[in-house]
Amino acid sequence: MASSLETSVPVTRTQTFESTARILSHSRPLQYEESPTVTDQIARKQNRRSILHFAALCWCFALEGWNDGSVGPLLPVIQAYYSVGFSVVSLLFVSNCCGFLIGAGANVWLNQRLGFGKVMILGSFFLLATFVIQSPAPPFPALVISFLFAGFGMSLQGAQANGFVGSLKKNKSSKLMMLHASYGLGAFCSPLVATQFSQARHWSFHYIISAGIAVSNIVVLCAVFRFKRQEELLLEIGEEPNEEVAFNAASTSANLYRQILNIRAVYLLAVFALIYVGVEVTIGGWIVTFIIRERDGGPTAGYISSGFFGGLTLGRLALMYINKKIGEHTVVFIYVLLSIGLEVTVWLVPSIIENAVAVSFVGVLLGPLWPILVGHGAKVIPAYLFTACMGLITGVGMAGSAALPFITGVLASKYGIKSLQPFLVAMMCTMVGLWALVPKTRRIA
Repeated sequence: MASSLETSVPVTRTQTFESTARILSHSRPLQYEESPTVTDQIARKQNRRSILHFAALCWCFALEGWNDGSVGPLLPVIQAYYSVGFSVVSLLFVSNCCGFLIGAGANVWLNQRLGFGKVMILGSFFLLATFVIQSPAPPFPALVISFLFAGFGMSLQGAQANGFVGSLKKNKSSKLMMLHASYGLGAFCSPLVATQFSQARHWSFHYIISAGIAVSNIVVLCAVFRFKRQEELLLEIGEEPNEEVAFNAASTSANLYRQILNIRAVYLLAVFALIYVGVEVTIGGWIVTFIIRERDGGPTAGYISSGFFGGLTLGRLALMYINKKIGEHTVVFIYVLLSIGLEVTVWLVPSIIENAVAVSFVGVLLGPLWPILVGHGAKVIPAYLFTACMGLITGVGMAGSAALPFITGVLASKYGIKSLQPFLVAMMCTMVGLWALVPKTRRIA
């Protein structure tokens, strides 16, 4: 009789998840209570899996940084190869922006239907498609479409990875800094290679290297995450999702969208992210053109872009102690105000060396801002909505990597590339005002 009752009641995914969590939280301590050696073995196994998860996400972010870092050195070559001006070449950024926005809107639905592992791999396939299209230097319309694919893929991967690491209970702040330092490392290495290809006849062959890295990214993601959902992966490393996460797993997409859009902090963080990421990519993407046109720099000006992203990486690693000492919410104001001062020197001092050094230090100061934003979001956004909210914030933020460079191109076509610096200063001032509006703690109604 009991058996027939059990088979007649459908078992939901949430019930299965809760029973699994209960088994892990209650059964194991009882089973291995008198066997510390076995318990240590389980802890070591969970630690190894945690390291593998994090390493795979870092490799994923390094590829995204590699993609963004290659734009700056190759942008003058693309203009010359296709015989297009600032406004037309900026269509690449418009397409990229559309991809990010589509990814931001689709992320919540895809996460509900497919789960973390499958969405990450889907994003990596879109990046591979991007580089395959770009490698033979296709007609300009096809190049524009490839940037759409890149935006979509990076939006999915960025949202999922930030949500995953932001949901961890152990060493979250440090891991976020290291995760985004991986992006900076990829963006630092890419201009070194792209600058060499920018002086070669087959400049687009740079994207063959990118495609090779993208293939390795797919292999790593498949091997490490095995198409599993986030809650399953967290259980594997001993990070038990709480009941709120279980509620998230059972919620409908429509319900999640409605709850996300009712949180004021999400809007503020999303707009701040849009401007921050836009400033970051605008500097990395247009500083080479600025140095060549306004400071009479040669083809090696591409290394200045590498210096900026190198500073970005250094800042995310070296400033962790200062962030904790001063307070992450307060330190954002200090970093942005110092960056404004340095950008003013790039604007007013006509020296390639000074400009290169100043841009590198701007990278150091801007580097920690994105990981701080993600960590602060975990404090002001309910836990069960955090991953979904970070999908929206990351998607909108990454759209800034296309929107602001596009605006820069439009301004440059009308006023010249000298308009880059005042535009950057204005955007940084806006960042200060927005961060002042972001709540310091979660407001509970």
